[in-house]
Amino acid sequence: MDLLQLRYFQAVARREHLSQAAAELRVAQPSLSRAIARLEADLGVPLFDRVGRGLRLNRFGAGFLRRVDRVLRELEDARRELNDVAGLERGSVAVAAETLLTLTGVVKEFRAAHPVVDIRLYQSSATEMANQLRAGEIDLCFASQPLPGPDFRTRELLREEVLLAVPVGHRLAGRKRIRLEELAGEPFVTTRPGYWPRELADRLFAEAGLRPEYTCESDEPGATGDLIGAGLGVGLVPASSRSATHIAGVWLQLDVPDCHRTLNLVWRADAYFPLAAQRLSDFASDYFHRG
Repeated sequence: MDLLQLRYFQAVARREHLSQAAAELRVAQPSLSRAIARLEADLGVPLFDRVGRGLRLNRFGAGFLRRVDRVLRELEDARRELNDVAGLERGSVAVAAETLLTLTGVVKEFRAAHPVVDIRLYQSSATEMANQLRAGEIDLCFASQPLPGPDFRTRELLREEVLLAVPVGHRLAGRKRIRLEELAGEPFVTTRPGYWPRELADRLFAEAGLRPEYTCESDEPGATGDLIGAGLGVGLVPASSRSATHIAGVWLQLDVPDCHRTLNLVWRADAYFPLAAQRLSDFASDYFHRG
């Protein structure tokens, strides 16, 4: 058993698909298949159930994967700790957010201050971010809703009111405040489940006993204002969207309690927190608190 076999097993176990894992690892599929077979022979048990031409992780494989994930994560933490000792110029940080538009300003300024730090960005739903943190694929999340995990720690970066945006010329455009009940039957622009605008809208409508008319659902929360401005419906947007001069819309206050967004930094307390991630988290805190 060697380190390469463990990395090969981890990739196959996560995808449960040899050809996809081979493409990810950039190795020939027959070589990958032989490596998995040798590992199973070394261990003396099968790690996968062969189902037709596919693979399914069995109970031996699931237990082994937990240990392999831990071993490889420890090795990666050790490598990054050594890089930190060598200096920040060799550092890297992996970050996820529900919309990368949240990160453009802070990343631009951070890169100007630390131009040699390697930054990797991922756009992910809340569930995906939690899974990425647990798997050690990312160091930090910028999350606008709670992430489940007993070992997760959070730092609040921003708390802002969420408004209702309507297209210019809409029947409600002349109003300053509106009750949620007045939106019954209105076409509503939002995101798919898993992103904060949808979670907030679902909660508000449920508390009011209303059934929303979701007519436009996207995977990009940052596009909601543009879609509303294009006349596709009304929807929830953070108050900071009012500074986006390219969005053609009118903003109203919703007469409902607790209609806000909280942006938090989230990281794992039980894993090594690399120097580059520490620097970025402190930088982001200062950036958002400046306003």
